[in-house]
Amino acid sequence: MSDLSVSADLLAPAPTAPGAASARMRETAENFEASFLAQMLKPMFEGLSTDGPFGGGEAEGTWRSFMIDAMARQTVKAGGIGLADTIVAEMVRMQAQQTQAPAGAAE
Repeated sequence: MSDLSVSADLLAPAPTAPGAASARMRETAENFEASFLAQMLKPMFEGLSTDGPFGGGEAEGTWRSFMIDAMARQTVKAGGIGLADTIVAEMVRMQAQQTQAPAGAAE
């Protein structure tokens, strides 16, 4: 019988394609920007009355948060306000620092 041991290669994190990591960062940054925009848009709609001839009544008040979220996502999809770009750049910078730190510490 042979001794069972685990290869160090199996314990290493799975390599990811550079495009996959940046795509995930981009998606995260865009989700954050949409959330930020939704929070900024929310006060604009708080004082609006939902009654009247063209109001949506209680349903409009109930579904308003979904409308605001959809507006924020659409704004990001159309180019946003540039917040996602800044966040992605910062995430890339932080990731580069993390990968360089262990190499610099070993010297």
